[in-house]
Amino acid sequence: MFWPKKEWTLRIDGAVTLVTGGAKGLGLAIASHLHARGAKVIVADLNEAALADLPQGLEPRCFDMTDPDRAVEATRDICTRHGKIDVLVNNAGMIYSEAMINIIRPEQMMHDLGRFRRCITANLDSVFIMTSAVVEQMAMRRTRGVIVNISSISSRGNEGQTAYSAAKAGVNAMTVTWSKEFGRLGIRCNAVAPGFIDTPSTRTALSPSIVKHIEANTPLRRLGQSDDVAKAVASLIDNDFINGVILDVNGGLVI
Repeated sequence: MFWPKKEWTLRIDGAVTLVTGGAKGLGLAIASHLHARGAKVIVADLNEAALADLPQGLEPRCFDMTDPDRAVEATRDICTRHGKIDVLVNNAGMIYSEAMINIIRPEQMMHDLGRFRRCITANLDSVFIMTSAVVEQMAMRRTRGVIVNISSISSRGNEGQTAYSAAKAGVNAMTVTWSKEFGRLGIRCNAVAPGFIDTPSTRTALSPSIVKHIEANTPLRRLGQSDDVAKAVASLIDNDFINGVILDVNGGLVI
């Protein structure tokens, strides 16, 4: 079993970094922040139009992160081009809300199993698939590495989000498990669990009254910003002794 040298360190500046779901929104904020810190950032996404509009300096990659063969192919190609992958940020996924039982709509009372599985595939399977592909390359090349998974405040269980909450709870469990498995290889694994972040999708999904309610119940009296999450991701990459942590970024809404 390969054990890393103690003096080896990994810093953001110059790190070859793969950000999934990074073509827009929170993922783009993370990718842009790491690029500004000097990382070589590859952005993976299925949205070809958004990839075409990436800021200068971000390298686009279009492939399906829920397809194991495509994930392995893309990962190997990136390593061939850049020599390695130092950092993987698993951000790809989808927010999905559906209650387990809906008494208001008797024609569709129970949670649909197909939609449940699609949510799990997008938010949990993709993390497993991408991490498997990237860690294989890290281990083969005997390089240090960092995995940062994007979880959610919903991982604690959020009413009306059975599938999404289950998926993000699974991400947390895999994060802690992998921190123990990969640590001896010099690969750290952590997660960031954002609370309510002020993005266009949040403003679309939540009514103004709900946003005000969330702000009033958050000790810092505001929604989070995308940059708050990006900085949290950067801190987990930079600190060589943080491993197996689920970092809450929610302004104290949940403690």
